[in-house]
Amino acid sequence: MSKNLNDLIRVIPDFPKPGISFKDITPLIANGEAFLNVSKQIAQLGRESDYIAGIEARGFIFASSACALTEKGFIPIRKSGKLPGNTISSTYDLEYGSATLEVHTDIIKQGSKVLLVDDVLATGGTAIAATKLLKAAGLLPIGLVFLLDIPELNG
Repeated sequence: MSKNLNDLIRVIPDFPKPGISFKDITPLIANGEAFLNVSKQIAQLGRESDYIAGIEARGFIFASSACALTEKGFIPIRKSGKLPGNTISSTYDLEYGSATLEVHTDIIKQGSKVLLVDDVLATGGTAIAATKLLKAAGLLPIGLVFLLDIPELNG
């Protein structure tokens, strides 16, 4: 790899609001070699799983690419009201308000082992809610993978 992966993540100050430093993964996923490298690393971590789950939206990018490399099924964990059919939900607190995630309950065999993928670990609230959601659906989360973390948020 010709570039360090960290060099392919832009920091955009004051986005989406003043005081926030947004970590933009677009340069990384626009670089085919880097994107494949990250996808292969995630795929390797998911080798013991039956499925790989991704949290909407940017977790979908890395989870689905790892699924393609491993021929494992993809489980979308979506924002409320986005999945048709039978679902369960988990609501969690944000700094200003709350959010809800959902997952299907009628497609994936209960007891299946799942690797959970998201792009950033910030406070950990989304990851905790998604893990609880998978467990409530009768699935067994066996690991969590994040491309980036923000240590100052204690996630």
